[in-house]
Amino acid sequence: MNTEDFLSVKKLLSKSHKIAIVTHRNPDGDAYGASLALYLFLRKLDHQVKVVSPNDCPEFLKWLPGESDIVIFESNKKEGSRILKEAELVFTLDFNAFHRLGEAMEAIMEEIEPLYIMIDHHQQPDDYAAYSYVDPSMSSTSQMIYQFIEKMGQLDLIDNDVATCLYAGILTDTGSFRFPATTSHTHRIIADLLDKGAKNSEIYNKIYDVNTYDRLQLLGKALENMVVLERFHTAYITLSQKELNRCNFQRGDTEGFVNYALSLKNVMFAVIFIEDKKQKIIKMSLRSVGEFSVNEFARNYFNGGGHINAAGGRSELSLKDTVKKFVDLLPTLKNELILPE
Repeated sequence: MNTEDFLSVKKLLSKSHKIAIVTHRNPDGDAYGASLALYLFLRKLDHQVKVVSPNDCPEFLKWLPGESDIVIFESNKKEGSRILKEAELVFTLDFNAFHRLGEAMEAIMEEIEPLYIMIDHHQQPDDYAAYSYVDPSMSSTSQMIYQFIEKMGQLDLIDNDVATCLYAGILTDTGSFRFPATTSHTHRIIADLLDKGAKNSEIYNKIYDVNTYDRLQLLGKALENMVVLERFHTAYITLSQKELNRCNFQRGDTEGFVNYALSLKNVMFAVIFIEDKKQKIIKMSLRSVGEFSVNEFARNYFNGGGHINAAGGRSELSLKDTVKKFVDLLPTLKNELILPE
């Protein structure tokens, strides 16, 4: 989005509108942090605004300011559809293709004709938005929301609640500020959010320091199932639906599990395969270090995408056949999966 586009959006937002904010299915900290921050900000500008999420978030995000106001499309399709159909403006945050919403919500988004504004940091966006603020070099969509507000000339409207949502989003999508996209500018934004009231240790504790016995049992099973393929500097984890059920799986319980595989010495490519009988798919989280692009790998072979070092994918094969397909692909990548000297 160039300067002229930002000025156009600023002019657009100078008058009250019915606005919907939409984020992707299976929302994470950045999806909800960015959406709720923008929601709280736009309310200060006297817009009629609602956040519509395809499905619910994990329990560790339920405390975020404004979370209770979110309309969950999966459990309230009538209300969610009404909001989307009445919206004059629709902000799509932290995703860039309607298929990331699930079939039912995707159909509504294809049907309606609002003015779409995309804010996202993933690669290769679809061309549906009138205004697109897209930058894959950014640490998170939450950082982009901060910069969007800054470009609107309204940083003074970031209060404690907006700062808290933005901090939570940046914290989670940067892996607690350790991923390569975390820049000095990211840290300067974080410093300003702290000055505006975000309580860093409190936010971290609410997101990361809450474990259940069942989640730790599931982590144990995931580590037990881990396979290391030394020849390809690769490790993967599998979790079947039966294993999830045995550990009373709750949404968000597997968050961060794939990073255990990536943390192994001499491993530069890690994947977790999670069976989802309800959706009849195998969900995948892919991570890498160095220049190996899991975004390209997921896009080419597993109906997914994301960033160079972090992406998601899915397969409609069985868990066994999905893993076999993955392992069979590795020899073709041998020249790319070389550890840096």
